[in-house]
Amino acid sequence: MNFTRLLELVGDEPVFDSAVLLAGPVNPADLRRQLSRWTKAGRLIQLRRGVYTLAPPYQKIKPHPFLIANRLLPASYVSLQSALDYSSPKWCTASRPNARIAGRRRWAASSSTTSSPPGCTAIAGSKSAYAFVATPEKALLDLAYLHPRADDPAFLHELRLQNLERLDLAQLRALADRSAKPKLRRFAERVAELEMETYELL
Repeated sequence: MNFTRLLELVGDEPVFDSAVLLAGPVNPADLRRQLSRWTKAGRLIQLRRGVYTLAPPYQKIKPHPFLIANRLLPASYVSLQSALDYSSPKWCTASRPNARIAGRRRWAASSSTTSSPPGCTAIAGSKSAYAFVATPEKALLDLAYLHPRADDPAFLHELRLQNLERLDLAQLRALADRSAKPKLRRFAERVAELEMETYELL
């Protein structure tokens, strides 16, 4: 396979798997060597074993960071501060140095990779590629799940939540109930109480 043929096959994909190149009479060992040569020549960028993106100037579509994150960790979704920063309006002003690193969560391996995990939406990376991102409600619950004292009112104060009137409290409670975690249910109720206090102050 030459590079022109590769561009014909994957030029419209921001991220591609080497498995898609194995159709027909292709020698896997030869393909791996060719991909390695193109990577060393700066024509491809290897994201992980078997997963690549075209390097500039060959890229037609620059891959979204969330799409790369989902492809690096299959059955994953972007959450925590990364998801909250992505949503509009902004939901909290607290910043943590590891927010970007800890911005991915996984869901059950039995879940379908063609449908969104609970509490997530899909954003398009191209016509056939997409990434899963937690809704603000799900991202807040994921933050609470990972924080040992999330049901303490001080934790909510630390987050400095804003725009609470636009939060879907019904979805927040439903996702907390689905988790079957008492701490998350308490957290959801504290968020609802905070939203009510904020509303009364308006």
